[in-house]
Amino acid sequence: MSTETYEIIELSNGDVALRRAGHKGEPLVRIRFSDESMHFLRDHKVAVARAMLEAGIEAVQDIGEMEPEPFEEEVVDITEHTIH
Repeated sequence: MSTETYEIIELSNGDVALRRAGHKGEPLVRIRFSDESMHFLRDHKVAVARAMLEAGIEAVQDIGEMEPEPFEEEVVDITEHTIH
């Protein structure tokens, strides 16, 4: 398990990003909320982004513990879809 430290930052353009602590280079992940999303989030943008990043990190950890499955390519008809 890595002990590297990460930080969540807000970029000058309003995006929320994850980067290695102390590194000034390109962030590992950027989250950009639409104007419509911002209307609902208001002052909770960073809290929501934090939850999204934590869920992503947890998913990556779970993937690391799983056995790789054989890859099978699936043909998908993109003309049919369901909107939820």
